[in-house]
Amino acid sequence: MKKYVIFFVLSAVQFAAYSQKADGGEWISLFDGRSFAGWKPAEHPATFTLADGMIVVFGERAHLFYEGPAGNHNFKNFELSLQIMTTPGSNSGVFIHTEYQEEGWPKKGYEIQVNNTHTDWRKTASIYGVQDVKEAPARDDEWFTERIIVQGKKITIMINGKVVNEYTEPATGGRLSSGTVALQGHDPKSKVYYKDVKIRLLPD
Repeated sequence: MKKYVIFFVLSAVQFAAYSQKADGGEWISLFDGRSFAGWKPAEHPATFTLADGMIVVFGERAHLFYEGPAGNHNFKNFELSLQIMTTPGSNSGVFIHTEYQEEGWPKKGYEIQVNNTHTDWRKTASIYGVQDVKEAPARDDEWFTERIIVQGKKITIMINGKVVNEYTEPATGGRLSSGTVALQGHDPKSKVYYKDVKIRLLPD
């Protein structure tokens, strides 16, 4: 597979188009399959490459934050849908309600785990360290759909259309507020693929 890396900023025309779709509550594509437009990497940018319409995550610890125009990259209530394929022994994650951070594990928001056979016992669909899943709901080397729904203080995680994890924050405390989403590069031995990344904004 041919790999290449391109990061650039969307034009004003693209910004307006994405904003209009966001206001309409429609599904908005966050990844065009050809470039990293609207995304900003942190720590080790080379961890993220493109191949055949996919984001390939493979390399040193790094995070790829959505910084584009959809919802002004500040999401509160939403449905996030991603097509994911893990390889044996790999670990990754999807951060929600987070913010750009130059290095280290993101401190803001929650990590939704992506891990089917890595040694970490917290498997795919875990809300990492908060409400974890012990048995992987998907398989390596097969595409699966992960859908993350945030509504108020509730997080619902679905794998291939099945609810796997539901968590409601207590009345006080918790990490839900608003923020962007990010993809995680966990370690140099982990290779994970993402495609068809899209979001639908929900009313407050």
